[in-house]
Amino acid sequence: MKKSAITLALLGATIGVAHAQNSVTLYGVIDESIQYTHNATPTGTNQVGLYSGNLSGSRWGLKGSEDLGGGLKAIFQLEDGFNVNNGKMGSYNGTTSEFGRQAYVGLQSDRYGTFTLGRQYDPLVDLVQGITADNYFGSTFATAGDVDNYDNSSRTNNAVKYVSPLFGGLQVEGMYALGGVAGQTGSGQTWSLAAAYANGPIAVSAGYYVADNASTTAALRTGWSSTSDGTFDGPVNTGYATAKSINIARVAAQYVAGPYTIGASYSNSQYKADAQSAFAATEKFNTGQAFLNYQATPALLLGLGYSYTKASGDTAATYNQISLGTDYNLSKRTDVYLVGAWQHASGNQLNADGTVSSAEASIGSYGVAGTSTQEIISLGIRHKF
Repeated sequence: MKKSAITLALLGATIGVAHAQNSVTLYGVIDESIQYTHNATPTGTNQVGLYSGNLSGSRWGLKGSEDLGGGLKAIFQLEDGFNVNNGKMGSYNGTTSEFGRQAYVGLQSDRYGTFTLGRQYDPLVDLVQGITADNYFGSTFATAGDVDNYDNSSRTNNAVKYVSPLFGGLQVEGMYALGGVAGQTGSGQTWSLAAAYANGPIAVSAGYYVADNASTTAALRTGWSSTSDGTFDGPVNTGYATAKSINIARVAAQYVAGPYTIGASYSNSQYKADAQSAFAATEKFNTGQAFLNYQATPALLLGLGYSYTKASGDTAATYNQISLGTDYNLSKRTDVYLVGAWQHASGNQLNADGTVSSAEASIGSYGVAGTSTQEIISLGIRHKF
């Protein structure tokens, strides 16, 4: 009996060590709201409905690691987005994918950093987005039409990514996605670089991103085909889906002073034209944003944001947006929120059919075309598991 007890104790200890060294975690977020949109169509009609994903995209996923020894781990992550209202999988640039949010495998070293392969976020999302207002209040605070991928509209396939360890608060990241077209190495490729630095209450980050559209044997492209999904949410930039490339430069800064968080960011997005584009000149979107958050209590967060976007080049337009948000934590995993935004658009826009019309307001990445103004109010609940 003593030998049996000792054997069971050793077996239990062995299982405990194996469990500690190897792990798989099931996780997810369910974000659902009642949403009112004023001027939900170019004719000025309004809309009330349920909307899945405001502060966070609804998702579930698996992530895990295996300890290989010497500070080295094998890691993986599979993440699926879904719509709470109908149970459908997430759609990315018109394509429904089972693990459309993330799907990668790689190696992680405490000393040398992390190397991953698969469908992934780009370095601007990883290192810059986290210190912007989108990190706190999601889509309602995003850039008009999400022309600069402020709200993570685009992810990248076939991506090879490296993330460095932290060096005194500094971290760098690089990514390259292979186009995979025989004889045309650069067709559809994506590459990006970013760096972030944090020291006490101050955080700054910057990065650059280039996604190339695939070449075609036809005289003109018919749309967007790349290793990256593209950032075509609504009327602000849908006319530029035949661009040769999307080039985005972003910089952001954040300062925390007690219960207050102040942040600002700037982006320059260029939808470049070539002989196969259905528009003549490169379209540029310059966007400046600022926000102020107030942690009124440990459970209650209040936020105010402003965004200004100036479009020029092929067509010219301006977009002014003011956003408000409040989020209250009922527990560590469940919160309720009320967010809203007003946007005004002026100037002209290029439409998907090649015509030019008056600019239509379109808040964030919702993709809803309005009149020259639009307002959205969302009352929601979010649960994390």
